[in-house]
Amino acid sequence: MVVKTELEKLGLHYTYVKIGEADVVEELLPEQLGKLNTGLKKAGLVLMDDKKSILVEKIRSAIIELVHFTEDQIKVNLSDFLSEKLEYDYTYLANLFSEMNGVTIEKFYLTHKIERVKELIVYGDLNLSEIAWKMHYSSVAHLSNQFKKFTGMTPSHFKMLKGKTLDSLNDV
Repeated sequence: MVVKTELEKLGLHYTYVKIGEADVVEELLPEQLGKLNTGLKKAGLVLMDDKKSILVEKIRSAIIELVHFTEDQIKVNLSDFLSEKLEYDYTYLANLFSEMNGVTIEKFYLTHKIERVKELIVYGDLNLSEIAWKMHYSSVAHLSNQFKKFTGMTPSHFKMLKGKTLDSLNDV
């Protein structure tokens, strides 16, 4: 809504606006770009017009959506999923992501999976077996090993802490 409002204030037409992306019909003048950027900043948003930054943000968004908001397991491996979704070679995506974020796509993905597991533990509706199944781990042991590798503690110990170490999605 914020993006649509800011575009309309400037008299700009768009074909679509969705999370993280907008297609503006007109060529933006530097003055319009500046005003749009200022309006978005006031709302806590950032205008990205660098193609590489946009692609990296699309990678981040696809992974966050997959881990935090999708119940279904992907039918292919992560590299194929991202290549198909973003229509780029995975090697290019992986190199670009690592270059711009200082972390691999795989590490980013696993970090988000562990954060999601932490959320599920904190909210306590599921046991560890159910969490492992829901998060598509091959076993509770696999989940526990990966959890300990990333957090330094077992899921049981984390549960005793009751989420004192739960991170914001923006901090992951």
